[in-house]
Amino acid sequence: MFAPSDERLVKRALENNKQAWLQLVQRYEGLVFNYALRMSRSRDDALDLMQEVFVSLFRNLAGWRGDSSFKNWLMRIAYYRCIEHFRKRKEFADDYDVDQQASGSEWHDPEAVYSGQEDTQRLVAAMQQLSLEQRLVVELKFFQQLKLQEISEQIEVPLNTVKSRLYKAVDRLQEILEAV
Repeated sequence: MFAPSDERLVKRALENNKQAWLQLVQRYEGLVFNYALRMSRSRDDALDLMQEVFVSLFRNLAGWRGDSSFKNWLMRIAYYRCIEHFRKRKEFADDYDVDQQASGSEWHDPEAVYSGQEDTQRLVAAMQQLSLEQRLVVELKFFQQLKLQEISEQIEVPLNTVKSRLYKAVDRLQEILEAV
């Protein structure tokens, strides 16, 4: 049996179908949790953020117009919840320490570069040293495998800003990992 599309589930959820709502939550809870965990660095915060995202989704479900995919729309909600979380905790940082752009195609396939568990742990630890904006772009590009244009639309910043953040983040990651 085929799984119903997001569009169909949203339509049914808006008609107060609890099963459709639960299917939407189950479909995306892992994605939202992992995203929140990478952004917040804390399991407890990630669980709180995931709950906030789905509460916000529930309240605003009728606002999804279908202009973008449901997944992108949901992840935009997750992005804003993370930003709000960091602002509340005063951990939000808006600085860019690195002024070089990354070069080399090896960074376009992070799994090839970081194949082992130890290397993955080093990468995750290094990502925590990036600004929130840089971590977000790295997360969306390499972990969510979105195209740069999709990232631009999701976080509502110009494409060139996304590119700049990505290149600066990759440069910073290279510096951090080479120093270890």
